[in-house]
Amino acid sequence: MFARIFRADLKPGQGDGYARAIDQKVIPILRKFSGFRDEIAMVSADGKEGIGISFWERPEDAEAYDRAAYADVRKALESFMAGTPELNKYRVTTSTVHTVAGQ
Repeated sequence: MFARIFRADLKPGQGDGYARAIDQKVIPILRKFSGFRDEIAMVSADGKEGIGISFWERPEDAEAYDRAAYADVRKALESFMAGTPELNKYRVTTSTVHTVAGQ
């Protein structure tokens, strides 16, 4: 499994809007791509930072999304962000998320 971690500083008071945009705009885009498995989105307690973690079957699946739709996702989140977001990619080595989701 492969993960992409998107981190952005948020404009003041935009945490809820960021969260709604992930739910209403970003997740529907992600679901269109082969190999997409899950998305976890978070906003810091002070509302100043937003994080999105997407999980993919293979790095190639995430790369296909990067090429075809990442620009659209950034555009959907642009009005909530202060500055340029960071994007990092990881190979997932351990996860217990499936246990939590099944409860």
